[in-house]
Amino acid sequence: TLGFAHNFAASADGRMSVMDYPHPTLEETNGTISLENAYATGIGEWDKVTVAYSYSAIPPETDASNFLKGILREAQQRGLHYISDSDARAAGGAHATAHLWDNGENAATELNRVLELRASAIQNFSQDNIRNDEPYTVLEDVFVPLYFYHRYQMEAASKMIGGLNYTYAVKGDDQLIVETLDRTTQIMALEALLKTMDASSLAIPKDKLKLFPPRAYNYNRSRESFKSHNGVAFDALAAAETAADLTLSFLLHPQRANRLVHQKALDSDNLGLAEVLDQLYEQSFSSSSDRKDSYHQEIDQVVQYRIIQHLFNLATHKNTIPQTKALAYQTLQKIHDQAANSSGANAAYIIYQIENFKRKPEDFKVMPSLKIPDGSPIGSTNCYTHE
Repeated sequence: TLGFAHNFAASADGRMSVMDYPHPTLEETNGTISLENAYATGIGEWDKVTVAYSYSAIPPETDASNFLKGILREAQQRGLHYISDSDARAAGGAHATAHLWDNGENAATELNRVLELRASAIQNFSQDNIRNDEPYTVLEDVFVPLYFYHRYQMEAASKMIGGLNYTYAVKGDDQLIVETLDRTTQIMALEALLKTMDASSLAIPKDKLKLFPPRAYNYNRSRESFKSHNGVAFDALAAAETAADLTLSFLLHPQRANRLVHQKALDSDNLGLAEVLDQLYEQSFSSSSDRKDSYHQEIDQVVQYRIIQHLFNLATHKNTIPQTKALAYQTLQKIHDQAANSSGANAAYIIYQIENFKRKPEDFKVMPSLKIPDGSPIGSTNCYTHE
């Protein structure tokens, strides 16, 4: 790619650059998932702009600066955008369209589509996803990228919450400078992220769990495998914990939380941190008490413990502003009060955790969840194609 910088806003414009990292685009038709449109072919329109800007022969007696500005102006008029690494890679990033391994003009809309596709693929997952005579351990490893299929689109959608739309504008080029995303757009993203933490999304179907025995001899867990609290046994609760924690690490990132406070101060009608925490509480603590299925109840409790850890982090993090800390404490108190009006071991442990934290918040250290399998990119030293 001749040293050109990445353009991570290109996928929102429709596969406009090979210097973006678009996720494979999978589509479902009549219950069958198609790879036909997984990747584009050839270079994109933004790539042609960068080549023209870098290598065009400038006509004689033509002002070079004006010639190059003309190339960029034409790209701008065609609706092409450019945002690179520093604004796309950070977990606390705010750009609405510059992301890695994502697709779609609207990240939240695409996340909803991806979650539907993931659910369908999980439902259809079976022993036929491996070859005859391969151990079922391989099937477990095949399931990893499917279970976490939404991870990068979730990350993209998270950056719409407290998000901004901006360009690398310069005086006189008439580009948008910066604007805060509207409330409707941010609410759409929040609702999509909350779906990723719902037990119905996190629970691996029980019939699929029967396909994952302890790993076969000489097929040890690797950095691309599910982790387990259960020794050799597959751990469905740990998988849910890891997936939920990934979402929380983006949704409750200290910089994002601070921006939500800031944008609410500037526009009282926009989304604020208090509302985000209220919706998180409502889904994960209030509404979850209505569940009857014991498997889903345990997943809800796993999510609750991870939320509490992230609230502790917001309340004590060196980079959170006092208003963010205050709202985190307020939500912790709400969780404590609900637990105090409940019974059972988990309610008692929640009370213990919060009261212990309040006594010495300066001693708090995040209790880490099990590490998510590597995924950027995910692969194997045995590269082959199933026939």
